[in-house]
Amino acid sequence: MRKNSIKNTRINGEVQKELSNIIRNEIKDPRIGMMTSVTAAEVAPDLKTCKVYISVFGNDEAKKETIRGLKSAEGFIRRMLAKTINLRNTPELTFVLDESIEYGVTMSKLIDEVTHKEDKKDEENEEN
Repeated sequence: MRKNSIKNTRINGEVQKELSNIIRNEIKDPRIGMMTSVTAAEVAPDLKTCKVYISVFGNDEAKKETIRGLKSAEGFIRRMLAKTINLRNTPELTFVLDESIEYGVTMSKLIDEVTHKEDKKDEENEEN
């Protein structure tokens, strides 16, 4: 994979910020959950496509509905993005569910459980 240039990194950040604002303030679709956030945006160097990573707080059904709602509003979101960001091309958006935050929380809980068990074993050994 190619390393992003400074310009591309800046565009990614700006697109991510604007998409967050559009999803939070402009879209009125009830399928899109209130706790939806844009975790990353990867715009291709030719500005033709953009992968948008979405994190949704809720159960699996809420996540699926949010992605469906975003895909159906893709044209509107792209049009709003074109109005707010002056790019040569407005990228075609692809929404991807980002579960890395949940994975991190799960792993953190597992690590806490293991360290808690180790602490209990140490305490029992000290008592004996």
